[in-house]
Amino acid sequence: MIVVTAATGQLGRLVVEGLLAAVPADQIAVVVRDPGKAADFAERGVHVREADYDRPATLEGAFAAGDRVLLISSPDVGARLDQHKAVVDAAAAAGVALLAYTSLLHADTSPLAVAPDHLATELYIRASGVPFSLLRNGWYTENYVSAALNGAEHGTVAGSAGEGRVAGATRADYAAAAVAVLTGEGHENTVYELSGDTTWSMPEFAAEVSALAGRPVTYQDLPQEEYARVLASAGLPEPVAAMLAAMDADIAKGVLADTPGTLSKLIGRPTTPLHETLATLFPGD
Repeated sequence: MIVVTAATGQLGRLVVEGLLAAVPADQIAVVVRDPGKAADFAERGVHVREADYDRPATLEGAFAAGDRVLLISSPDVGARLDQHKAVVDAAAAAGVALLAYTSLLHADTSPLAVAPDHLATELYIRASGVPFSLLRNGWYTENYVSAALNGAEHGTVAGSAGEGRVAGATRADYAAAAVAVLTGEGHENTVYELSGDTTWSMPEFAAEVSALAGRPVTYQDLPQEEYARVLASAGLPEPVAAMLAAMDADIAKGVLADTPGTLSKLIGRPTTPLHETLATLFPGD
């Protein structure tokens, strides 16, 4: 069986759809908190297993010997390491054949605030003895959808990224990589640094939004502390605003600009360009 955790999330659904196009539905299982949200998968013949990262006992029957498992990282920053450990423990106890994990680009060296949880999870997986594949995903282009829409409305995209470049790719691109690993051979004990084929800066991003929206949009670069205040004034909790502003400052230093080409090689096609993603937000008349 190929087992996908968090399968009703945005990335998880794309992975399952990719698997359904590649293997019979009865070879796919999804692990979800709420089986009702996976009813559409069940109707198509996918096995649905109820389990919760926060209730380790529920994970005991989620995996079986020989399964290939995709652990999609939890969004619960600060709590997710223990959640991930529960999944790894259950996978190791079951004797799975492969545990793939959606990590972060250069998790072992990245200064990004989200990196420590990912690196700690990677180290725990390695120590478990389970054959693994670390899918170190770069930034999702979709992270900037709200910035594009707000920029088109107000004429300004704010940030602290300076001229830093981002090698973004779409969730569908990263999902396709997961599918390739889960359905392919020779991926045991591998580390894949995954990112888009091309990079763009926030000024270029604003220019692309301007062209597609048909109105002037500029990028306003702010000091990190000021950008954090802007985010907080927009309703984000202050710690979250501070973390996002700090990550923008890291982007200015080039931490998300690497383009090794591994993602396009895994999926057998170029990654999705920024223009193509933004064009879906501003369809022409």
